Amino acid sequence: MFGVIEGTGFEVIEPEFAECFVGHARVERLWTGARWSEGPVWFAAGRYLLWSDIPNNRILRYDNTDGSVSTFRQPSNNSNGNTVDRQGRLVSCEHLARRVTRTEHDGSITVIADNYQGKRLNSPNDVVVKSDGSVWFTDPSYGILMDYEGDRADSEIGACHVYRVDQSGEISIAADDYVKPNGLAFSPDEALLYIADTGITHDADGPKHIRRHSVNADGTLSGGEVFATCTEGLFDGFRLDTHGRIWSSAADGVHCINSDGMLIGKVHIPELVGNVCFGGRS
Repeated sequence: MFGVIEGTGFEVIEPEFAECFVGHARVERLWTGARWSEGPVWFAAGRYLLWSDIPNNRILRYDNTDGSVSTFRQPSNNSNGNTVDRQGRLVSCEHLARRVTRTEHDGSITVIADNYQGKRLNSPNDVVVKSDGSVWFTDPSYGILMDYEGDRADSEIGACHVYRVDQSGEISIAADDYVKPNGLAFSPDEALLYIADTGITHDADGPKHIRRHSVNADGTLSGGEVFATCTEGLFDGFRLDTHGRIWSSAADGVHCINSDGMLIGKVHIPELVGNVCFGGRS
């Protein structure tokens, strides 16, 4: 029914993966022209997708009603991860400004977090918003290691943590035992928080896995066991579907991992994948 882009396809590793898509499904290339695409976020009400082109210092917008692509924001402070909160507002991680921001409905920018105990953040990478309004984000040092995706600088904090900002605006460390915390996402019931560690980028023996934490009633995390290790490259950005399966970026495409941590299938993509999100009516 559709043409097949060279290098794409579905690899069924476990039979359950075949149930995830219709038989005539194909990979479509919607647009090309970015240097490094990250942070896709879907706005159901407007039927459009925003994503970051980090080195080009811009956020792009794909309109699903007509297929057009335009510049949503430039400069974007080398934005990386994005998400949408329960009020339909864009929440973004900005490498250059070393902060997490929210774009209000009138277009104004609110700073959610830019420091911890008076020390500037490194370069916030990915972000999710829980249903209670708390904002959770990772803060590796990628944006201050070089000038390509931010500005080279020393880390004022001296470590890479995962943070939580509660409804009052207070920021706290949610996890402090990561090398390079990267993508993160809640399970559908928000009882679990999955966080990727991409420490292998700067340490040959570093981690390239996703860990699983239990989310406690007081907003703290417990557990943190390794849930899945990447078999091709590393896990960067990912999201969970309504059945609790993780769909994660990897070197050879998108890996699908079931709730038991088993790799059940792959969507092959002929270029390095940076992130994943879902679209649709909600």
